[in-house]
Amino acid sequence: MEKDRYFNTTRIAMIALFGALAGVLHVLKFPLPFAFPGFLEFDFSDIPLFIGTFALGPISGCFIVIVKLLIKLVTVGTANAFVGELANLLIGFGFVIPAGLIYKHMRTMKGAIIALAAGSAVSVAVAILANRFLLIPFYVNIMFGGSWEALLGMMRGLFPKITQGSFYTFYLWVSVLPFNVLRCLIASLVSFFVYKHISRLIARINKKLSPKEAGKSSGKEIAIVIAAVACVLLLVLFALLRYFLWTK
Repeated sequence: MEKDRYFNTTRIAMIALFGALAGVLHVLKFPLPFAFPGFLEFDFSDIPLFIGTFALGPISGCFIVIVKLLIKLVTVGTANAFVGELANLLIGFGFVIPAGLIYKHMRTMKGAIIALAAGSAVSVAVAILANRFLLIPFYVNIMFGGSWEALLGMMRGLFPKITQGSFYTFYLWVSVLPFNVLRCLIASLVSFFVYKHISRLIARINKKLSPKEAGKSSGKEIAIVIAAVACVLLLVLFALLRYFLWTK
């Protein structure tokens, strides 16, 4: 007997649902100026991302990350020529790929804990690397014309003695590291406690919506796949139009 198609009706619907929820939560971000620089904004979009990855697997988790960022680009645009979104894409992939692969082969409570810990560790490491080699160089050289003063000014409220020479020490290890550890910790705790209930619901929906005969694609399923691809392409188009036309 052939295996069921990977992108069945339920999976596409769940990717869209988790991606949309993550996108909305990502837009509703807010700063924590008492603890971190104002441009490090916190949101709860990792929660549906983590749950969706556990429920659907690492490949679906990657698509949820993409949908989340496309919704953000369409609704609020980009402030840094897509560099910030590229960094967020890498940080998201840094979690969903290792965590999804581990949980796929260890579907137990112990496996969930290991998956969350490993995914969080990789995601935090990618966040540090992305800020060091992608975001900060871009901001300094492109956005600020090579001048560090604007960036240092944003940091002096928390670190009055910060200089260009000590910037990465303060920013990476006292800001980016604890910020992303907090982000992953909160999302991991929430995901761990609610995942089982959501996974049971997904399993029940899957039984109702999956084709009766494994390996055969229904016309409804093909139409949903085409519609999903079209929606993603439209989101990409609107994001590009917003950047190249509406922001000029």
